[in-house]
Amino acid sequence: MRIAVLGVGGVGGYFGGRLAQAGEDVIFIARGAHLQAMQEHGLRVESLKGDFVVSPLQATDDPSRIGAVDVVLVGVKAWQLTEITSVLPFLLGPSTCVVPLQNGLEAPAQLAEVIGIQHVLGGTCAIYSYRSAPGCIRHIGLEPSITLGELNAPSSTRTTELKNTLERAGINAMVAPDIRVPMWEKFLILRWGVIGALTRAPAEVLRSLPQTREMIQQACQEVVTVAKACEVHLSEDSLTHNMELLDSLPASATTSLQRDLMEGYPSELDAQAGVMVRLGETTRTAVPLHRVLYHSLLPMEMKARGQIVFPA
Repeated sequence: MRIAVLGVGGVGGYFGGRLAQAGEDVIFIARGAHLQAMQEHGLRVESLKGDFVVSPLQATDDPSRIGAVDVVLVGVKAWQLTEITSVLPFLLGPSTCVVPLQNGLEAPAQLAEVIGIQHVLGGTCAIYSYRSAPGCIRHIGLEPSITLGELNAPSSTRTTELKNTLERAGINAMVAPDIRVPMWEKFLILRWGVIGALTRAPAEVLRSLPQTREMIQQACQEVVTVAKACEVHLSEDSLTHNMELLDSLPASATTSLQRDLMEGYPSELDAQAGVMVRLGETTRTAVPLHRVLYHSLLPMEMKARGQIVFPA
């Protein structure tokens, strides 16, 4: 299977690396020092499931030279989706499917508006990983997995084929009959990251302090309520499972949203918190905690994007 990986960070780098290691025809689309390191030394993945290096590999910053592929794994941040819309047509053939693995809920619809719903699958992943240096990905938590599904059907030949390809590469893969459910479940899990961004506290502090643990539970309840208003019914044990997952994370764990905001970089704030404010308004569902979280973090986000300047 010919696979393009667009965005070679913690997500794209790990899953693309595993696929390339398994012998799939993988082309990495990256840029700058990260691309240079990959071209010169390969892609190094340091993982709880075993370290490996993919070398030599196919990597470029010019998608126009790649041509049509079978699958595009989109690993860029949610806010970067608009930046890649001009790139995707170079990779599309009649049967190409594009699988967004971003945090958030809106990526499939955003991509479908640009390239057509026939090319887009829904997707979500579980992994705690990040780019630790140019050409190097570090996986430090969670069992890596990908869940995918058709947007308007329970399954298809292409979802089955992609699932089998992922499994041959040692990646846990599932096809969801309603991909919205696992996407919302992942969204539910990320509530601790939004609260971590505001408090600047790691997982151990967030789960140990009764006050912050209560905030996480309240944020999760708002998500469940809005999901129901959107006709997505999460399982009754979703809230319990979410807290169990938080309790299992490394003590120092943070999310990419939290790290980006703390370091002054643009983040996925809109995709992880702003979307809840919008959906709350659309469905006429109260989301008071998410409004506070989003509005409190918005000045830092706008500063990172150069939209406002803090007085000296």
